[in-house]
Amino acid sequence: MANGVWHTGYGIEINLSLPDLGHEGRPDLLREITASVAERDPQLLECLAHHEGRECLSESGGKSPWMFVRRGRVGGRRPLVASHLPITHKATPAESAQHKATKERVVETAARYGLDAESEVPAANRRTVSDAVVTGPGGKRIGWEIQYHHLSPSTVFRRSANAVDHGITPLWVAKDRTASLIDRAPWARVDDMPWKDIADGKEMLIRGGYRHLEVWKCVPSSERHCLLSDGAGHCGEIHADWFVPALCLPQRKPVHIEDLVLQSATGESVPVYVPSRGNGRAGRHMWVSADDCALWEELVGEKEPLPTAPAQEDDDVITFAEQEIDRSCRAGEDGWLVSDARPFRDFDQPTGGITLPRMPVRRSRGATWVTPVERAAAAAALGCQPWELGPCAGCGQLMHRYGRLAPMYCRGCRTALNGR
Repeated sequence: MANGVWHTGYGIEINLSLPDLGHEGRPDLLREITASVAERDPQLLECLAHHEGRECLSESGGKSPWMFVRRGRVGGRRPLVASHLPITHKATPAESAQHKATKERVVETAARYGLDAESEVPAANRRTVSDAVVTGPGGKRIGWEIQYHHLSPSTVFRRSANAVDHGITPLWVAKDRTASLIDRAPWARVDDMPWKDIADGKEMLIRGGYRHLEVWKCVPSSERHCLLSDGAGHCGEIHADWFVPALCLPQRKPVHIEDLVLQSATGESVPVYVPSRGNGRAGRHMWVSADDCALWEELVGEKEPLPTAPAQEDDDVITFAEQEIDRSCRAGEDGWLVSDARPFRDFDQPTGGITLPRMPVRRSRGATWVTPVERAAAAAALGCQPWELGPCAGCGQLMHRYGRLAPMYCRGCRTALNGR
């Protein structure tokens, strides 16, 4: 990998360690050289050694003198580095078998449920091909993308945007918690299983990418921690957050890949995007139940659309060391610029959630004192229906007041009355 390349189109030398790449008058140069090779001339970028007539180790080894540019990962830094083509990852036999078995399992599952399903479906503009497209009874189309090896974030976003433009909801499948597709589009993570187990129908759980909404009142009796005080104390307000099934209270049943095939096509499960709240990430993509999605939209007061442009995350910020160009061909050399291990992107922890005002109390008799959002949040936190809410006969705080066996007084008032 090198820190300099020759641009055959402009006839210029590019220093990848400089913020302006050595050409202040070309503001679009970075975008041009980092574009996918499929979208540009493969011979746009050339090894400097080859251009200067010196030995190109890649070409002498029977490979290409042409190059591509990507972000490296070294000691927490993200320098731009140039590597020789080809860049296409060649799947190992095991990866290819896993990919094929998963794709066939999705298609076969859809057929068992009476859904239409096809494999290797090209988009209308022929720019992308979905591994499988499952069509629900209402015409909803889910494009399954089985991605068991690394793919650049820009490619994930581009292919996802192209699918959405053609009426297909993308659903990316990964097996690695470091996969770059995680939280760049609707996704699900499964176990790294032998292809034969996948083909034989062994239990295939969704380990990441599917969550449930939980709403709770932050009081001492709550099993949940306070979102506002780092787990210390109780604020008395209402919190709402998303949890993986294993961390729900009580614990929810795990979601199987067969469940997601059916529910995504019928609309019982839908993709949701939750923007980050101070954690430095662009946001979380997740699959959730339609009921949870409706409640969330009611609580936050709006529907958050899927991102229309890729957001730059802290981990993607390029580092420019401002060095001299190393003019040697580094093809095939180990240890010159070793990439750090990819960081985890799939975290089991909650998303950060939202906090709503504390349970309101009656302001005056006959006044409208509960907003729709407050009512929805309180009903979810108290585990009752919105029409079963009412004021405590003692303090006036909103509580589960009506319905079978519902008390007249809240727990605090009952405790106070019993202690007299």
